[in-house]
Amino acid sequence: MKLSLDRDAIWSQLRDEARAAVAGEPLLGALIHAGLMHHQSLEAALAYRFSLKLASGEMSEQILREIADQAYADMPALGDAARADLMAVYDRDPATNRLIQPVLFYKGFQALQAYRMGHWLWRQGRRDMAYYVQMRCSECFGVDIHPAARIGTGVMIDHAHSIVIGETATVGNDVSMLHSVTLGGTGKEDGDRHPKIGDGVLIGAGAKVLGNIRVGDNSRIAAGSVVLHEVPRCKTVAGVPARVIGDAGCPEPSHSMNHLLGAESYP
Repeated sequence: MKLSLDRDAIWSQLRDEARAAVAGEPLLGALIHAGLMHHQSLEAALAYRFSLKLASGEMSEQILREIADQAYADMPALGDAARADLMAVYDRDPATNRLIQPVLFYKGFQALQAYRMGHWLWRQGRRDMAYYVQMRCSECFGVDIHPAARIGTGVMIDHAHSIVIGETATVGNDVSMLHSVTLGGTGKEDGDRHPKIGDGVLIGAGAKVLGNIRVGDNSRIAAGSVVLHEVPRCKTVAGVPARVIGDAGCPEPSHSMNHLLGAESYP
């Protein structure tokens, strides 16, 4: 049975898991000490991870660390969003039985926190630095999220390979998506041209949602679907092009993570 943790308990639990991990695998001691145990807060640990992963010959770890530290100090909600994202992975991914896993090893979680840094830079008017973060996130994690996109909290991007989210896309709270999802446009049109994903939506692997369309709260998009039209709330869509095939089947699809279709999907 997984733990139920409040905001303050998350960091304490992470440090306990880090000590246990070092005891169990001493060869990872340097990585775990540098990534977690050396820091005084989750925000500090995430700032370190951000700078370590995205640094290159063009941009030093020190500069990126200063940017991340400034972002977390300027906008405490970034730390709250990270905690909500972390618990989303822990609660919804059956392969995740420790909080330490997303923080150190899962590119979906790390890429999402890097996007949040880029979005903060975008809102500060530092557009070119935000583009640098987008570029490095794409290169390092295979996740390409435009820094102007708006993403809520409690979001899980599982596996995360080949995720693309466009400039004017919005993603609500408590959304779950799997690998190879695209929230894109339909052509060369300018302006507001990307999807609006509601709260609690589950987006299956390989799904493509295209155009300035709304996907209603607590809906499901089946794996491999191509969504070109509005999706009502609490519905399931599937196919190419996607069509409504029934109700979502439960109040919170993004939490249940049930991808089965038809009568067999829910008892």
